[in-house]
Amino acid sequence: MDGRAEPRGLTEPLPGGTDVGSLRALARSLACEAGALVRDGRPERVEVAATKSNDVDPVTDMDRAVEELLRRRLAAERPDDAILGEEGDDTPGTSGLTWVLDPIDGTVNYVYGVASYAVSVAVVAGPVDPERWTALAGCVHSVVDGVTWTAARGQGAERDGRALRVSRPDSLARSLVGTGFGYVPERRARQGEVLARVLPRVRDIRRLGSAAIDLCLLAEGALDLYYERGLNPWDLAAGALVAAEAGAWVGGLHGRGPSSTMTVAGAAPVVEDLVRLLEEADADGPEPPVRGLAG
Repeated sequence: MDGRAEPRGLTEPLPGGTDVGSLRALARSLACEAGALVRDGRPERVEVAATKSNDVDPVTDMDRAVEELLRRRLAAERPDDAILGEEGDDTPGTSGLTWVLDPIDGTVNYVYGVASYAVSVAVVAGPVDPERWTALAGCVHSVVDGVTWTAARGQGAERDGRALRVSRPDSLARSLVGTGFGYVPERRARQGEVLARVLPRVRDIRRLGSAAIDLCLLAEGALDLYYERGLNPWDLAAGALVAAEAGAWVGGLHGRGPSSTMTVAGAAPVVEDLVRLLEEADADGPEPPVRGLAG
């Protein structure tokens, strides 16, 4: 857990002609264009168009409009690449590369007008699985303030052109830790129990509501550590690469990689202390069954 995180998953050479710098530039262009659509098109009162995991996990018309924009642009710019998006059907490809899209990461914040929400665009090679893929390039564009984080595999991470490096606190007790919570009540209850174990051991906790932004804040040293259960591939694809290229270790518990079961990020050696604490708290263990479902 020292230095820049080694990308996981890819054992074969990259597809011929792959230029991670060009992919990074395209990810930035896509995310910023989509961010302008979100920023300029937000109505005074946002209406929820649908829900996902339950009736407090919203989808808006803007989520759908942004993803449609990104898909159109990619179809024109990279027609052979696959697409995995939060709101639409998977699009197959033949190039060996997949674009992973989150049109609005932090939709609840967008609905309520809280400033922490972003467009996240990443491109990966290999299996479409955060534990097994290799992220090649990505961009997280914070919509309200226009801050833009980018990264490319082996080329470092930047915030608006400024190189990033993670903070290296001298202890868990001096670490500011970011996290987030799911929308299913049973998961939230278990996450609250884990938080009760973590909170007395750290400087403080921050919960901003956008995993992509959290990971980028970690990359620039505004957070020292980060953990969260329940992230989808599109929640972490770009932000995890930004964090890793800024020097963070990004993984899971019990030797696993980052996944929906648990994602942990931060600089060694303090991140090792957080991993141990989360393992002791059984933070990735079985969850209570969801009310009304068998199990």
